[in-house]
Amino acid sequence: MKLNGKIAVVTGASKGIGAGIAKALAAQGATVIVNYASSKADADAVVTHITTHGGSAIAVQADMSQGTDVARLFNTVREHYGTLDVLVNNAGVAVFQMIDDLTEEAFHTQFNLNVLGYLLAVREAVKLMGPGASIINISSILSTDPYLASSVYSATKGAVDTLSFALARELGPRGIRVNSILPGHTNTPATAGHFAGELGEKILAGTPLGRFGEPEDIAPLAVFLASGDSHWVTGESIRASGGVRGVGY
Repeated sequence: MKLNGKIAVVTGASKGIGAGIAKALAAQGATVIVNYASSKADADAVVTHITTHGGSAIAVQADMSQGTDVARLFNTVREHYGTLDVLVNNAGVAVFQMIDDLTEEAFHTQFNLNVLGYLLAVREAVKLMGPGASIINISSILSTDPYLASSVYSATKGAVDTLSFALARELGPRGIRVNSILPGHTNTPATAGHFAGELGEKILAGTPLGRFGEPEDIAPLAVFLASGDSHWVTGESIRASGGVRGVGY
């Protein structure tokens, strides 16, 4: 197994892409800390899936936009395992508003979790990491191809790509790699119904592989970036979108 003996934290892992990544890392031998903010039942279900398939996992609650919660999460990792090999920053929120409807609350909610939350997690994670560790930040193709009413969300994901490259430079001398994954339009509980109607038709028309993504389409790329197979890959923003690029919405 590619990740046998590794310890991994996946934030926002109770459902969707995070859950898919947590399961995939565990299937390759990693012990996974399944972070969740409020969906305890869903997080427990992910842990149960992992353990019934022979893996190891625990669920830990933490609001990743709150520094005290983030510190508590990684203190739990320290107490249980003493070290950390992989961090997948996935917890996020999207609020789609046209500029006329933009609120300061929506701005701060998205930047506090999607950007500050990632940085807080990295700050705590690197205290437990050594050479060979991997940080994977989940971004979005909207960082480069924003669509209508996504100005703030897309800006947060552009920030994720930039901070990933900056952190790769900063942490490279310590042997820690940092990359971002840019999923395309992926079926998750958070996007349920969002791709219906005319928008969905436009997306599919601009998708060379002809379908929406699934968490299972994103997870293998996270496994690759977490493993030694990608030992020479850092500072990269890698699209996983079925070929979507530059589609107008």
